[in-house]
Amino acid sequence: MGSRPVAQWQSRRLISAGSQVRSLPGRHITLEFPIRINKYLAHKGVATRRAADSLIKSGNVFINGKRAELGDKVQEKDDVQLKGVQGGSHAYVAYYKPLGVVTHSPQYGEPEIKNLIKNKNLFPVGRLDKDSEGLIILTDDGRVTERLLSPRFEHEKEYEVSVREKVSARALKLLERGVVIEDFKTKPCKTERTGEHSFRITLTEGQKHQVRRMCDALKYTVEKLKRVRVMNITLGKLSPGEERIMKSEELKTFLAELGLASERSGL
Repeated sequence: MGSRPVAQWQSRRLISAGSQVRSLPGRHITLEFPIRINKYLAHKGVATRRAADSLIKSGNVFINGKRAELGDKVQEKDDVQLKGVQGGSHAYVAYYKPLGVVTHSPQYGEPEIKNLIKNKNLFPVGRLDKDSEGLIILTDDGRVTERLLSPRFEHEKEYEVSVREKVSARALKLLERGVVIEDFKTKPCKTERTGEHSFRITLTEGQKHQVRRMCDALKYTVEKLKRVRVMNITLGKLSPGEERIMKSEELKTFLAELGLASERSGL
């Protein structure tokens, strides 16, 4: 991203880093300056700290006209800007992650999403483990991460699951009511039996490896796990490794459900 001339980007001023910064809806907090840039962006509601780090590393964040670096601190009167794609819009892509591809932090030469997609400026929202496949959303809009992944919001994610054992109606009922995984109980969910050894499950939470751990709690051995939907975005006719740009009513509905419809052109 840093190779693109800055003049081609439309800058959007976040705010002069005043003491009153909006964090969560209906709540204001007082910040103590200087403050790390990723924490500042998180309190502004631009992104979680992790997503803010991605924006910073991608060269999207500027402090007083200078490209920010990880660890930089913001003073109270600093001018913080987020530079988006030309025209002030963001890119949103539905991508079919193939088996064997990692979402983040590759090791020992593992293939990573960012090296396989067309637009290298995008980052994946959330994770899908190496042994799973299916839909993952890519964007350069850091605001999406918090709205989509935070447990405060209950957005549906649907999976197709194939297991070695036969699927029983009783097991699906147990999944729907919630099962105990280590120190927590999963929230109620929806299931549908699709075959002798397969079913669909729709969750509104996203604990790490949750579907696999839920199946393990019922002594089911997962042989295939594919995410087919996130909110209103579906995998559709995409094949492994393919991507499509989210647009029109599909994108409008997605942003509206995240509460971002009115914020797309500015922060």
